[in-house]
Amino acid sequence: MATDGSDRRVFDLFFIAVLSGIVTGLIIFGAGFIYLNHISFFAPDQSRTTVFLNESLNQDVIVTSVFEDLKDSVVHITSRGLEAEEGFEEPVPTRGQGSGVIISGDGYIITNDHVVSGASEIDIRLSTGYVTTAQVIGSDPSSDTAVLKINVPFELKAAPLGDSNDLKPGELAIAIGNPFGFQNTVSIGVISALNRTLRSSNNFNINGVIQTDAAVNPGNSGGPLLNSKGEVIGITTAIFSTLQGGFQAFQGIGFAIPINSVKEISTELIESGEVVRPWLGVTGMTVTSEVSEVLGVSVSEGVLIITVVEDGPAASVGIRGTLHDPSDPGFTPGDIILEMDGEATNTIDRLVEIILEHEIGSIVSVKYFREGSVYEVNVSLGQRPSE
Repeated sequence: MATDGSDRRVFDLFFIAVLSGIVTGLIIFGAGFIYLNHISFFAPDQSRTTVFLNESLNQDVIVTSVFEDLKDSVVHITSRGLEAEEGFEEPVPTRGQGSGVIISGDGYIITNDHVVSGASEIDIRLSTGYVTTAQVIGSDPSSDTAVLKINVPFELKAAPLGDSNDLKPGELAIAIGNPFGFQNTVSIGVISALNRTLRSSNNFNINGVIQTDAAVNPGNSGGPLLNSKGEVIGITTAIFSTLQGGFQAFQGIGFAIPINSVKEISTELIESGEVVRPWLGVTGMTVTSEVSEVLGVSVSEGVLIITVVEDGPAASVGIRGTLHDPSDPGFTPGDIILEMDGEATNTIDRLVEIILEHEIGSIVSVKYFREGSVYEVNVSLGQRPSE
């Protein structure tokens, strides 16, 4: 009996030791599981594969599938900064909201320049609720494009980029974004028109813009416009409104920067942090018959030079700007550019387009009118300053 009791105690002690080991192992494993699960909870679901949709499918099926596959590639952007306002002695805090599109698994995001311009801090919220801060890699006001970078402990789901050259009016258009701060909002419409032109914040033309009637509201800016295959075909940038204040509430006309332009610009921003463009070093205005009459000149088309940047390309060859106001006694109109490299420069926009067709350092011929005579000079285009 003593032997049996001793054996029983040995068994009990062995059972307790094993049980303790199991419990300890569960605690350790559980802690690790909780930590890993915390990360995986916020990580986008990478298990799904992109669905290549047949455009003959029911529209509801297409839109639902595109949204499910792309929502994890769209982020909510909140920017904070300081801005000087009239009546305040110190800059006042500002807060902006917009959307962005993940273009690489390691954290590159494209959005609009105006979404992050002037921001001192930028927060990114993923569709899973994970929040982190972003760094601005580069920004280009002339195309209203910016590239951000975030670092997270998991791989992100990148959105597939399409080909905006293949678009046709009437095709299905799907917008995903965060209008008025409401995350993961989807709206649908069609491509209403192509090759529209918008004016950027620094007064440059954004050409080839896509027009859509998919609902685009404040907060959608920087988000994707998608086709029926779930490919990004544009980055939404603005809405047109007849209300006072311009771009306010959606009224059926939204715009998106074509993705082919965004690809080129974002690549340059990632590689060098800026977009390099050729530059003549002048400001000007389009000459019309009415302007010609006010100036008292004999040409009714061209580009009147208003200012010439000191030490810029135009200044180096003696191109002259306008002196004084037309009402002043000493008023002298500036040179009027008639042609560049043999192409008529009937408008300021056309002059800019011709300049952008060249490389930095290119030698271009400029024909201009001054005081009743026409002159021609060769100019070496410089690099436009970033500011």
